[in-house]
Amino acid sequence: MDKTVGIYTLGCKVNQYESEAIKKLLEEKGFTVTDENDICSAYIINTCTVTGESDRKARQFIRRAITKNPDAYILVTGCFSQISPESIAAIDGVDYICGNTDKLSVVSELEALFDIGKKNNAPKISVKDIENAPFEKMSIDSFRRTRAYIKIEDGCESNCTYCIIPKARGKIRSKAPEDVIAEAKALAESGCPEIVLTGIETSAYSEKSGGCALEDLTAMINGIDGVERIRYGSLDPSIMREDFVKKISSLDKVAPHFHISLQSGCNDVLFSMKRKYNTDIIRRNVSRVRSYMPNVQFSTDIIVGFPGESDENFRETLELIKELRFLNLHVFAYSKRVGTPAAMMKDQIDKETKKARSAELIALGKKIHNEILQEQIEKNPYQKVLFETFDGKYAYGHTESFIEVKVPSKCSMHAMIKNVKLTDICGELCMGSLVTEDTFSDKSEY
Repeated sequence: MDKTVGIYTLGCKVNQYESEAIKKLLEEKGFTVTDENDICSAYIINTCTVTGESDRKARQFIRRAITKNPDAYILVTGCFSQISPESIAAIDGVDYICGNTDKLSVVSELEALFDIGKKNNAPKISVKDIENAPFEKMSIDSFRRTRAYIKIEDGCESNCTYCIIPKARGKIRSKAPEDVIAEAKALAESGCPEIVLTGIETSAYSEKSGGCALEDLTAMINGIDGVERIRYGSLDPSIMREDFVKKISSLDKVAPHFHISLQSGCNDVLFSMKRKYNTDIIRRNVSRVRSYMPNVQFSTDIIVGFPGESDENFRETLELIKELRFLNLHVFAYSKRVGTPAAMMKDQIDKETKKARSAELIALGKKIHNEILQEQIEKNPYQKVLFETFDGKYAYGHTESFIEVKVPSKCSMHAMIKNVKLTDICGELCMGSLVTEDTFSDKSEY
């Protein structure tokens, strides 16, 4: 049997990073990691459990792998495994299940299965207590895309009333700064120009949990040759304090785009969610960032239909979104998670209301997105674009403020930063054209 492995990854940037770390270790052990849609000798499914839909997709991907090759070894890890190993074990054909305490164990277990040469009669389950788990040591030194994730933090202690993730990820723990720096250097040396610092609660990275101040870590990465841009995963709005913003805005490689985890624009709903901020803090902190970084853009997540959310509460969210004007708006209908306080709350919102509110908010988000693109074309057309993909006719990439751009091209410009003039809107991205250095530097708009 050949030693080909397909990896299905569901969920967040942390899961994507961890799948890359698994891939690296597999290749070091002599396995060939191929496309998950190929017929492989083994499949690893890295699961998510943030919503009920995530659980459904996890089961779907497991069954898809089994159907693709009934003789393949099937190993399942991740958040759904941590929370509901028994539901995965009920799927005939699964060989190994582990949670989030030792994800890299899927490699040694796969080696053992190949040595034995046959599937397990029943799945082996290795789901350990997550509450006091240490930070699992793993690293990557290359990434398939120009934007590489580094997991710097794990766990969350916010205990928001709607969220099951603290039960799947445990307490906050941070990666040692020296390990983060070594990883960033290796990625830069491999030709990856953009680093994204991410975690389950990226804002919680700190000296107290084994790291250092996030702004200090950022400053260290800013000094690494080959790193051209630094971004963060989703940030709690509370972190945008004066000292934090002042420090990161002085660093020339920090990209002027932040994804903040808003969830609602209504104080009553935020209180029910047990979030750590209110709309006054959000307004003040967003305004602070814009004062230090005039070209900054923001993206955010919103949950609609949280238990007890009235029409007036929803209108407050709409108004805040109109006021703050996010480049990208990610809208989620509230999903009841068994074991969370919100699942037991009164005044659960019906499906049709959630669907209607989602549609209205998505439409508003698209309108604002288009307005921002038009403003960029009119007021700030000359920008630097880091190119990532190529379809044979166009090269695609992002500006520093995370506006997606495509330009006509006869070749790939993967990992190259080019000067571009934004010219038109094409769907949800900007059309552009390459310009010379002289033309670019002469333009006062940039």
